[in-house]
Amino acid sequence: MPEAPSAQPAPASGYAPGAHREALDFIEHVTANAGKVQQCVLTEILAQNATAEYPRRYGVSSSSSPLDAVDAFRRCVPLVTYEDLQPDILRIANGDSSPILSGKPISEFLTSSGTSGGERKLMPTIADELDRRSLLYSLLMPVMSQSLPGLDKGKAMYLLFVKAESRTPGGLAARPVLTSYYRSRQFLDRPHDPYTAYTSPNEAILCVDSYQSMYAQLLCGLVHRTDVLRVGAVFASGFLRAIRFLEKHWPRLCHDIRTGELDPEITDRSVRDAVGRLLRANPALASEIEAECSEPSWEGIIRRLWPRTKYIDVIVTGAMSQYIPTLEFYGGGLPLICTMYASSECYFGLNLNPMCKPGEVAYTLIPTMCHFEFLPVHCSNANAEPSHHDLVDLVDVKLGHDYELVVTTFSGLCRYRVGDVLRVAGFKNEAPMFSFVRRRNVALSIDSDKTDETELHTAVSSAVQHLAPFGASLVEYTSYADTSAIPGHYVLFWELREGSTAVPASVFEECCLSVEEALNSVYRQCRACDRSIGPLEIRVVSEGTFEKLMDYALSQGASINQYKAPRCVRPGPVVELLDARVQASYFSPKCPKWSPGNKQWNTSKELLSIGDA
Repeated sequence: MPEAPSAQPAPASGYAPGAHREALDFIEHVTANAGKVQQCVLTEILAQNATAEYPRRYGVSSSSSPLDAVDAFRRCVPLVTYEDLQPDILRIANGDSSPILSGKPISEFLTSSGTSGGERKLMPTIADELDRRSLLYSLLMPVMSQSLPGLDKGKAMYLLFVKAESRTPGGLAARPVLTSYYRSRQFLDRPHDPYTAYTSPNEAILCVDSYQSMYAQLLCGLVHRTDVLRVGAVFASGFLRAIRFLEKHWPRLCHDIRTGELDPEITDRSVRDAVGRLLRANPALASEIEAECSEPSWEGIIRRLWPRTKYIDVIVTGAMSQYIPTLEFYGGGLPLICTMYASSECYFGLNLNPMCKPGEVAYTLIPTMCHFEFLPVHCSNANAEPSHHDLVDLVDVKLGHDYELVVTTFSGLCRYRVGDVLRVAGFKNEAPMFSFVRRRNVALSIDSDKTDETELHTAVSSAVQHLAPFGASLVEYTSYADTSAIPGHYVLFWELREGSTAVPASVFEECCLSVEEALNSVYRQCRACDRSIGPLEIRVVSEGTFEKLMDYALSQGASINQYKAPRCVRPGPVVELLDARVQASYFSPKCPKWSPGNKQWNTSKELLSIGDA
């Protein structure tokens, strides 16, 4: 049996060819022995967490032999969701330091963009996980350099951001996974490596004021204009927000470069000092940037402003695929590269064919990151509750089949349903390669928000009560995520039964705001704080529109016996049909309420709010 390198140090992050070779050999080794490595990983996780309360509930005890522990795990540990684990998580959040989920101390909570009861989920993590995340990051450039040599001859303009964080009653930090990583010693004390030389100083990345952070990072990227070899952000939506920011503020940025003086609105002292070490008066550079930005069309602006750029590194799978046409417009033909697959629960794997087209992206799960299992989608969608007996191991999945990802992590999540539906697209040795299909139960998403049909229906049902005094009522509705402008926004198509009195525009605006107020905290933060989502819109369509929609669906082969109006639609013929019958359009008049740093907790049952972004 090969060694299980799950806890070994990350491959060297140095830039010598030998270090890259070591990283590629590591990938080859763990994928060629994926089944055995996964056995070792599960054994190691169970041994590390054997003293924890949760596995002992199901007969996985510290007195068991490794083989008996694995056998008990496979036979007895159930398949769970966040709601199943929430009582244990809240015990930890409220200060219980006994080993509940993990045998090692919980170092912090990572806040998931998914929600439970309308609020962010708290994912427990341990300090060792930062090394595992660093390991995965260290593999990115060795893989990328196989396709594009010379990436050590310049810089990366990666727009990286942290968000505000809070603390639980027990004193543990609660923050997004990327905020945790960017604040870690693994990131801040990283050794010099020309393959990961960023234009953004750490001080700009760590600035919690999103305006100042964005301004400083774009300014530094423009100063290093001729050095930049690749650009990117984590999500496509975030990168496009940066382009929109640049469209609005380029005259100020050019003024700073021309004069060598940073705009006085940047008040963060550490940011001013960091940018000041770089910024020098350069009228020629300012004029070059001004000439490009003042052109009537911004098509190909990335190539024009950063002429040596080889690719745009952003996530464009899943909900982010809706941004591909806009990225291609601004990118002027630059490849769109998806490099990594990760979540708050765990980091998972890499795209080993990074130059593929966005629609062909497939991620290879690295077998050392956690123990992977897969729930066939036909079981996930069955009427009966799926069971751990339905699970399939990493090396036993079948090509072309769809599965929901289930993980057991070193931090103490056992057979946890992540909620991602994946399709087996191929294999790297023994390890499967997965394309991302969708998030389970997610109807709408613009940025990090995830709104499901039930939540949307509850919000709409509440909002339509504003129409009752006028005798109007809702006949039918659907929705879609409109990303034709930056930022994108939710659109609701409403067909109404009119009453005896016309409904004033102000009432429809109240309906828009009412829907937004009823949506989860992630959505409300994106609207009120991050401004990464625009005001919700209601488009009132003419009588009979949803009958026309049904006629269209039947013409495309839908069964009249099974047809029901979709609660969410995609851009294309259906949206065009709906838009052609719009009679009036209304927008939310203000942002919904969202309170940063809210620390309300329910210590007995359910977390009410952490409000930490």
